[in-house]
Amino acid sequence: MSDWPQYPQPQQPPGGPVGAPPSYSSWVLDHPHEEPRNYALILRNRQYSAWKPLVGIFAAGVLMLIVMPLVMMPILIIGLAIEKGGSGDFLQTINDALMMKTITVSGMLYLNLTLASLIPASWLLVRTLHNMRPRWLASVRPRIRWGFLAACFAATIPALLAMMGVGMLLPGDPNGVTGKLNDITGQTIALAIVLLLTTPFQAIGEEYLFRGYLAQAFGALTKSRVAAVVIPSILFGLAHGLQNFPLFFDRFAFGFTAGLLTVLVGGLEAGIAMHVMNNLLAFGVTLAFGDIAQTLSVTEAPWSQLLLTGTQDVVFVVLVLLIARRMKVQTQTQVPRLDQAASVV
Repeated sequence: MSDWPQYPQPQQPPGGPVGAPPSYSSWVLDHPHEEPRNYALILRNRQYSAWKPLVGIFAAGVLMLIVMPLVMMPILIIGLAIEKGGSGDFLQTINDALMMKTITVSGMLYLNLTLASLIPASWLLVRTLHNMRPRWLASVRPRIRWGFLAACFAATIPALLAMMGVGMLLPGDPNGVTGKLNDITGQTIALAIVLLLTTPFQAIGEEYLFRGYLAQAFGALTKSRVAAVVIPSILFGLAHGLQNFPLFFDRFAFGFTAGLLTVLVGGLEAGIAMHVMNNLLAFGVTLAFGDIAQTLSVTEAPWSQLLLTGTQDVVFVVLVLLIARRMKVQTQTQVPRLDQAASVV
């Protein structure tokens, strides 16, 4: 037996053996893309298959036209029961509210919340079909870029003023709004509250579906930014129902402008700002001076409407692109470096 002292054997550090330091590839694999992608190609990730955007496009239509309206139906039924007190033919009352033959507070709340529900519906498609976090719909960052969003809201003001300036030069009012202030009643106040609180989410819902998920789905399917802008814009126009060609083209132009900016600046911020401000202004002016039922059920517009829309769109696009350049807005995804946290799955 040796007289030398016995020392303890070396032990592994707490937590197990020391392995090799994390490699670049281990971080990159936590990111959905192997190389930078523009907004239209975000869904072409490591797990991409052509059937996924095809199924997603079909599912988006089902969610928008069938599922979400049914999910939100209790809001309409309960609201009308409170408003009408169960008087008269209740089924006819529900039908009139759905068809916008009669404008009610419950009907407007139902309409706006149904369209707002397209936000979680779009998130669901991205998460379940494409195994990506919903925030990839917001932008290439991937998140809402709040400073840029605020700047885009500011850009809507001169664009709207330019449109109004052109409108003053045109004969008559293409929107059919009179100069007489409507009577202020309890229903008017209730409608104003509902519109103010829910219209922004209604507009955001449409942006997330059409300029968000559908743009990315068609972009992934075709590998084309043109298809990502044009096809959802056509669907956006058609989704508004029966209309003459000038009115359809006006809505198509709106969708095209929002889609173009989404692809160019790499996110939904510009489209959200323009859509929210447009709808708030339209509903606000109509509630004060016009007829909301007529506005919601309009099927015709004069060609002069395109001049107004075109003026607004051109001014807004120029301003947003200048702002994006000034703020150095990121327009493509970035594969994370080794020293970045891999949290953007």
